[in-house]
Amino acid sequence: MGIETIFAHVSCSNLEASTRWYEKLFGKAPARRPMAGLVEWQFTDSAEVQLFEDKDRAGTSTLTIGVLPLEPERKRLADAGLKPGPVEDAKDFYIMRMRDPDDNLVVFASARRN
Repeated sequence: MGIETIFAHVSCSNLEASTRWYEKLFGKAPARRPMAGLVEWQFTDSAEVQLFEDKDRAGTSTLTIGVLPLEPERKRLADAGLKPGPVEDAKDFYIMRMRDPDDNLVVFASARRN
């Protein structure tokens, strides 16, 4: 199997409200609206996130995002009006958790704190 691209998928109950929240999270508008109920952000040729309106599955997704370093990203999110959790120590990296409007888990992971 030759994987070219991975799409992370997050289910939400209200696409427009969640799109506004994720625009703050990602610091930019979605790149595409390829069909009804779906928006997509593209970060690299192989890293994309899909936000899909699915009321039955909303709140059950987990999205993990790798960033370097973590503290400036935490400040940016707080300044954008989001509520990032504290930076937590893990064995060889740091994480920060937060919840989107549907209670989906968003985890930031970083090898560097500052």
